[in-house]
Amino acid sequence: MDLPRIGVTLQHFGRYAGPEGIATLAVAAERLGFHSLSVSERLLIPVGPHWTNDAGLPEDPCWDSLEVLTWAAAHTRRIRLCTGILNTIFQPPVVLARKLATLDRLSHGRLDVGIGQGGGTRLPPYYIPEEFTAAGVPVARRGAGFAEHVAAMRACWAPDPVEFHGEHYTIPASKVGPKPHGRIPLLFGAITRPTIERAARIGDGFVLVAVDWDAARRQIRWYREAGGTGTVMLSAFPAPPGTDPADADFTDAVLADLDRAADAGADEMHVVTTLLDVSPERQVELLEALAARIGL
Repeated sequence: MDLPRIGVTLQHFGRYAGPEGIATLAVAAERLGFHSLSVSERLLIPVGPHWTNDAGLPEDPCWDSLEVLTWAAAHTRRIRLCTGILNTIFQPPVVLARKLATLDRLSHGRLDVGIGQGGGTRLPPYYIPEEFTAAGVPVARRGAGFAEHVAAMRACWAPDPVEFHGEHYTIPASKVGPKPHGRIPLLFGAITRPTIERAARIGDGFVLVAVDWDAARRQIRWYREAGGTGTVMLSAFPAPPGTDPADADFTDAVLADLDRAADAGADEMHVVTTLLDVSPERQVELLEALAARIGL
């Protein structure tokens, strides 16, 4: 059984977030032979008694995903750069398309983009209403509006003149650039079966988080049954948040998760170290132990 490719998360929130830490992890991950670097996105974290945080999100604000990946790109040459995920409908498609194409050109075509339509909770309604309010985007833009946003971005990456007319977005006949280095893969984040089936229809892959491995296997099966043939990228947690695991324990946990990911049908697994609350230097030590164990 072939094991999935292994990605590494970058520290873009919490007390260890910063330019030195991001560069340290990016350079080390490339040196050690890992496949990719990834960051997630969170526009804001609500406060108040109504906020339950059922998904266990970090309570610290996140640095901007694309700015962090641009900084990482400037310090590396080979390793791929992933958003996992970027909530695209919070930005106009022409604006975001230009940002993504710019990063893809700056990194010489190393960008993979996991995208979503809000998210932030594991239970209905599967999104954080405050983020839509702050972004000035109606919640009703989810669903068909998200699919139209994807189509509008892809139109921007096609040859000029670009022109797009939809129910929610209009791009007058224009020259829009830069164009990507190549084709930017768009992997859809999804939880429910209808959204996973949409990922199979119009996405280039599927992004999920392995909070529950039985659920992850079921979701990947839904994606493949719906005709999805793209990359399945999965994030896994090798140790509880706020802990500092021993090197051997960390490595054992990652290897066990790799076996589970392979059995579930994932193509790529990102090892989430950012929730451990240990320094970037300590994260590098853990990754060094892992790389030595698996022979990267």
